[in-house]
Amino acid sequence: MSPVLPTAHRLRRRRDFDVAARRGRRAGSVTLVGQLAVVVDDRPTGAAAAAPVPARVGFVVSGAVGPAVVRNRVRRRLRHLAVDYLPRMPAGALLVLRALPAAADAPPVRLAVDLALVVDRLLARIEPADLTT
Repeated sequence: MSPVLPTAHRLRRRRDFDVAARRGRRAGSVTLVGQLAVVVDDRPTGAAAAAPVPARVGFVVSGAVGPAVVRNRVRRRLRHLAVDYLPRMPAGALLVLRALPAAADAPPVRLAVDLALVVDRLLARIEPADLTT
């Protein structure tokens, strides 16, 4: 996959962020917290519903992380790293990654290690019931 997060895999709607926060499993590290929910396709049946809903990733980087320049740098790094985990996620997965203030000063390698840790924990916590509801 390319290092750019494809549009179809971007989480943008507030409703989707809320679903991940309310129904999702949670795992954290020093620099970030991840929440993962798997939702069933709510699109109408037909040709449009033939393709599975792709896994989507969203990012929350608050002002506590730092000024806009720092927040955008952290978001770009996480977005670049998250692309590699898309093939491992089930269809319909909503992953929200929330950067903690420690992410501002963390080197890119630390973000990569923490993201791997969080995603591995989240994927291990998915239960079969999560895939059908």
